[in-house]
Amino acid sequence: MIAKIGKGSNMYGAILYNQQKVDRENGAVLLLNKIPDTVDGRYSVAYFNKCFEPYLSANIKTEKTVRHISLNPDPADKVSDEQFTEMAQEYMERMGYGNQPYIVFKHTDIDRKHIHIVSTCVGIDGNKIPDDYDHPRSMAICRDLETKYNLHKATKQEQKQGNKVFKPVDYQRGDIKSQIASIVRHLPKYYSFSTMGSYNALLSLFNITVEEVKGERNGQTVNGLVYVALDENGNKASNPFKASLFGKDAGVAQLQKHFEQSKEKIKTTPVRSVLKNTVELAIHTTSNETDFKKQLTEQGINTVVRRNSEGRIYGMTFIDHESRSVWNGSQLDRNLSANVFNDWWNDGNKPELKIQDTPVSKTNELDSLPTKDLFEFISQEHSHNFDLGLLSFLPDVQGEDYEEEQFASQMKKKKKKGRGLR
Repeated sequence: MIAKIGKGSNMYGAILYNQQKVDRENGAVLLLNKIPDTVDGRYSVAYFNKCFEPYLSANIKTEKTVRHISLNPDPADKVSDEQFTEMAQEYMERMGYGNQPYIVFKHTDIDRKHIHIVSTCVGIDGNKIPDDYDHPRSMAICRDLETKYNLHKATKQEQKQGNKVFKPVDYQRGDIKSQIASIVRHLPKYYSFSTMGSYNALLSLFNITVEEVKGERNGQTVNGLVYVALDENGNKASNPFKASLFGKDAGVAQLQKHFEQSKEKIKTTPVRSVLKNTVELAIHTTSNETDFKKQLTEQGINTVVRRNSEGRIYGMTFIDHESRSVWNGSQLDRNLSANVFNDWWNDGNKPELKIQDTPVSKTNELDSLPTKDLFEFISQEHSHNFDLGLLSFLPDVQGEDYEEEQFASQMKKKKKKGRGLR
């Protein structure tokens, strides 16, 4: 079993990440510790958030007061809800959080059933619970739980690779070809994208762009692709590399097949409506481009904005790392097209959207939701030389869980490129 500990600064974002799965019937609340139950057994993000307020307001010195932990057994392990609950209780007790309020969520949207635990490191007296050496202690507890519940033991390779991530290309580091190869050989295996533009938006997170080239050979038109590294400002920073250097998955023919497959997939996926509502909520609760992007990144969604030389927005792409899918704004809804955001961010005309409240609880109203200091799941905009842990690919790990690799890295501060492709 692999445990991952995330530390952040906003409780609402951590709860939202999990409660959305419950609302979509891809999760369940298994246990509430020192949190009052409701009369009807139904919960909302606003209700849970309010339960933590006395603890969070008692401490003004600790910046990262939230703990978001996932416990991930091997996919072959058959763990009952009762066992998950017992493991969560023992884990939290031994980590020093037994007397803290916490929520145990079970996730069922991927083959590997696993749990997330949301808590706080601030006691009711305002003092911070010591967290020195928490990762070694966590690993020791997991080894004991594996023995106690007869779970598959995480190998040293799995433990070591549990935090392995692929990095965006750093053109100053050299060996650019190998850096690009490590990215483009894997993206089509794990992400759905239906156009060259959406593919380029995804690549931009890795400081890469791809361009189509056309020519003639023996009197016939030949189409091809070249990949180029970008600098921190989105400018080309390397010579072009032919797609053939990176294998067939990076070439035109295979990508066209991938586009078609992705188009079929998005016709039936429920992701569209969920992502649409999430983007609309961000519009409703933010007042500018920076806050809008920040709120979405905290929910595992990158926003790539494409502008022309005059600054006009002509493209909006949303990259949802939870579902591993890439969407143009107009694919989600015509009210989320590039023109709508151009009118807002360039001309000051914020769109008026009617947002439906979630049916989970009457208390979960938009006006009562916090709109600042959201949980630092993913990056803020920092320097370009960083580990993009949000996009983690572990093709050699038995029982790999890319969603959990995403979760692990969501707790780290990283950069997200704000500028769009040119």
